[in-house]
Amino acid sequence: MSQLDVTIMGQAYKLACKEGEEQALQEAVSYVDGHMRAIRDAGRVKGNDRIAVMAALSVAAELLATKSPEGPLSGMTMSEVKHKITCMHAALDEALAPQENLF
Repeated sequence: MSQLDVTIMGQAYKLACKEGEEQALQEAVSYVDGHMRAIRDAGRVKGNDRIAVMAALSVAAELLATKSPEGPLSGMTMSEVKHKITCMHAALDEALAPQENLF
């Protein structure tokens, strides 16, 4: 493990990461810092904790809206994929329920 000193909205943090993943972590820090600064600069949200929550929600919404580029789930958002998997689990549970009575 290595440690990386970073700054997010003027606050210093010491973060641990796996060897060789420093660049990816630095990019993530920069991305989060940019989101938080944009929210702060818009002036609609006060307090670093609230700004952090709003930034986290924004990043989560982006992630869930990301579409799969290829394969059987291409064109579906992560949220749609999650819903499809939940439906598959429900269908499997329903189909396998009678099997439990046999044993």
